[in-house]
Amino acid sequence: MGLEEKLPSGVLLSTVEGLAGYFRKASFWPATFGLACCAIEMMTFGAPRYDSARFGMEVFRPSPRQADLMIVAGRVSNKMAPVLRQIYDQMTGPKYVLAMGVCASSGGMFNNYAIVQGVDHVVPVDMYLPGCPPRPEMLIDAILKLHAQVQAEKLGSNRAAEIATDERSALEATPTSQMRGLLR
Repeated sequence: MGLEEKLPSGVLLSTVEGLAGYFRKASFWPATFGLACCAIEMMTFGAPRYDSARFGMEVFRPSPRQADLMIVAGRVSNKMAPVLRQIYDQMTGPKYVLAMGVCASSGGMFNNYAIVQGVDHVVPVDMYLPGCPPRPEMLIDAILKLHAQVQAEKLGSNRAAEIATDERSALEATPTSQMRGLLR
């Protein structure tokens, strides 16, 4: 007779990390950081047609202190990078970053001194969403993948070590001003 047969019906077995991950993934409060054309697609995701409320994201937060998911939609200039970092630092933990579009992910077609070649040089990115611009359906898919990632993550000091490693790699990345294109 197995363990499943001994348990009465209605009993649920889980871990604290699993339960905390379930509640975290179901209550993302995104902070908008729309910088370019990808922001239009992000706004479309918040509209009734795509119904972001079913993911627990009905309101995009204007204040970073109320948000735990930053969706960076569009290209980030060198002048905007310190603002992006300040807003990220003001967000409450645990916090997550989604780089929406090819410009936020890698600088896109703007390979010059004025545009940060990937927002991961400024903040640690948890999910990359490709496309120019990505459709709202792609944003939904990226958020669902981020949900799975959040539910599987560790708690406490294990998570703090992961965050510290991500932060260190983001801050030690080559500054955009020192980057050179493919042609040297």
